[in-house]
Amino acid sequence: MDIQNTNRFLVRTATASDWVALAGIDPIAAAGDAARSAHIRRWCEQGAVVVAEDASGALGYGVLEYTFFDHGFVPMLMVAPGARRRGVGAQLLDAVAAACTTPKLFTSTNVSNLPMQCLLHRAGWQAVGLLHGLDDGDPELFFRCPRVGDS
Repeated sequence: MDIQNTNRFLVRTATASDWVALAGIDPIAAAGDAARSAHIRRWCEQGAVVVAEDASGALGYGVLEYTFFDHGFVPMLMVAPGARRRGVGAQLLDAVAAACTTPKLFTSTNVSNLPMQCLLHRAGWQAVGLLHGLDDGDPELFFRCPRVGDS
């Protein structure tokens, strides 16, 4: 993944050592969730993370895996609470889409996560399915990234 400078912040591939800073801006990891911290560390070590940062430090991160029926999948897109509504999430989605090596790229979010759904809709992602049973009472809504040549 090439470095992208938006003049407001930089988007680049995370290094293995970035996991500490990313865990610090992730509210779940920062609250002491060891499993989330371990995921962030593993993702960084595998080179699966793009990070957005400015002079103050990390603003957010996105993860790209190929674990969803061998298609690209974004299992995590996190923007630090203080950096939301500044275009960080949109830039991270663009960076992940640009880095994806498969024709199809998917992500999902809970039905209750309206900010993520709005971000995905603004970015042109299409809702493609609903799955009940992962989180009791909060179904998972799946989205597909529009790719060049899609109709």
